[in-house]
Amino acid sequence: MTLIKSISGIRGTIGGRVGENLTPIDAVKFAAAYGSWLKTETNNDTPTVVVGRDARISGSMIQQLVMNSLIGLGIHVIDLGLSTTPTVEVAVPLEKADGGIILTASHNPKQWNALKLLNNKGEFLNAENGQKILSIAENDDYTFAEVDDLGTIKTDDTYIDKHIDAVLELPLVNSEIVKQSGFKVVVDAVNSTGGIAIPKLLKKMGVEVVELYCDPTGHFPHNPEPLKEHLTDLSALVVKEKADLGLTVDPDVDRLAFMSEDGEMFGEEYTLVACADFVLGKTPGNTVSNLSSSRALRDVTEKHGGVYEASAVGEVNVVAKMKANNAVIGGEGNGGIIYPATHYGRDSLVGVALFLTHLAEKKCSVSALRKSYPSYFMSKNKVQLTPELDVDAVLAGFHKKHASEEVTTIDGVKVDFADAWVHLRKSNTEPIIRIYTEALSQEKADTLAEDTITTLKEIAGI
Repeated sequence: MTLIKSISGIRGTIGGRVGENLTPIDAVKFAAAYGSWLKTETNNDTPTVVVGRDARISGSMIQQLVMNSLIGLGIHVIDLGLSTTPTVEVAVPLEKADGGIILTASHNPKQWNALKLLNNKGEFLNAENGQKILSIAENDDYTFAEVDDLGTIKTDDTYIDKHIDAVLELPLVNSEIVKQSGFKVVVDAVNSTGGIAIPKLLKKMGVEVVELYCDPTGHFPHNPEPLKEHLTDLSALVVKEKADLGLTVDPDVDRLAFMSEDGEMFGEEYTLVACADFVLGKTPGNTVSNLSSSRALRDVTEKHGGVYEASAVGEVNVVAKMKANNAVIGGEGNGGIIYPATHYGRDSLVGVALFLTHLAEKKCSVSALRKSYPSYFMSKNKVQLTPELDVDAVLAGFHKKHASEEVTTIDGVKVDFADAWVHLRKSNTEPIIRIYTEALSQEKADTLAEDTITTLKEIAGI
């Protein structure tokens, strides 16, 4: 069982001992730390916080603990109930709230839950603020409100509808052409809140929906990370239903993956590539993704005359680079679409609407659309090091060995070759170096990874 405290929030497995797992005590401590920081940050004794959750079995319990901890600090809560991460992000500025908390462990299995923390823009906190909250929690530095100053809870279950309406009102989203296309789509929402939001969005766009695991019970029918090996049921149903495509989202609906009409994966990395191709064709500009995302986004961006830049891994880093680069679209290769015309957060609802409009305008199959993009193949590996090894020194040695190549060091070491790249990142919790490679064939990507592992072991002397 696990409890992980980081600048981006707290996550862990339900049950077990305090401080070792995500227990009720830990949920209260961290919610109180966030609330205490918020009162200082806003210089407001009665701030407002928007709270929503995915459909995890533990969600209701954790949400009650979190909301009542905030009330105890004199903070007012707007309870969205079952929601999505991007919906909470949209709700914070619309409510003129001071912050937000999303209760979700994203793609982790059902025994996990987490608190994701937002600022008053509905964006994830930066490292500095995250560290302040960790310090408050470590020192139990809270002052709770007296009885006449307790906060309140206001329930508002309308925000998924408001979110959908905002997506449909985007200038680039054309529901009419999507409706005319007569699409049939199979949706796998892994029995979480995507099962509420995605079918509703699709039906408003005139799409015929076949629902698969769309009942938000929190009992995930398969590993909720939207990878090919977890989506065999979706693949089979797409073919059986003769659907135009399939799509799947993770439990909190910020990662989106498509499936072609033949039951083959469109490729999670290519969700952003396709949406960016569409957006850049209408509104030329720049793009950003993280260092571990496919080079295909760079190719598509340059095709449209824009500039591509890479950020360190992590949504907050992507957003910061997008703002600095005036990017019109960006995100992460894990299927996360960030479209600033709505908000600076990964949003599968936006991704679905942009993708379907693009497909309708192209008047082609999903498999044909995929073939229109550069084909790259990725390999993801790791190398285990002994605890006494200096991981930074090993990475520095790898950098030195490839000094004649294009090297980026804003997040580990990334080496760009003419037709491939390798990105090395160290784990913050264990002596592991994570290795991401991409090349023009799976064989070349795998070989590059194997060669990299050999090189790292030689440098480390193991």
